[in-house]
Amino acid sequence: MTGVLSVNGTDYSVDLPDDVPLLWVLRDALGLTGTKYGCGVAACGACTVHIDSQAVRSCQVALADFSGAVTTIEGLGTPGALHALQQAWVDHQVAQCGYCQSGQIMQAADLLAVSPAPSDAEIDAAMAGNLCRCGTYPRIRAAVHTAARALREA
Repeated sequence: MTGVLSVNGTDYSVDLPDDVPLLWVLRDALGLTGTKYGCGVAACGACTVHIDSQAVRSCQVALADFSGAVTTIEGLGTPGALHALQQAWVDHQVAQCGYCQSGQIMQAADLLAVSPAPSDAEIDAAMAGNLCRCGTYPRIRAAVHTAARALREA
């Protein structure tokens, strides 16, 4: 694909084969390494990004198979300020190894966009496809609740 790709509000010219996964475009071609490679088969959620504000697994989206604006973990907050989810992750000390956290946060952002006051069950269901080897699921749930409150109050 030769064309322009909009990522985090910036347009990038790309000239890559159509079958290159978006994950590798972001990491290798654009240098946005916050999105992680986990499994390569969309089973772990580490590579979660947003395309037109919807969470997708970037390892399974070929460059030619989508159009729209991409948001990565680097583009979630505003320059100089963390997104409410990122701040809640820090406040609740969610990350241990930290590897899955960008995908976790992007999935949680998708949840809060459609459910601004999610229940524990809604959080668990929405986050079920994002694996955390360290098992910080209770802290993830608490951070989502904290971020949801902060976003509602803002």
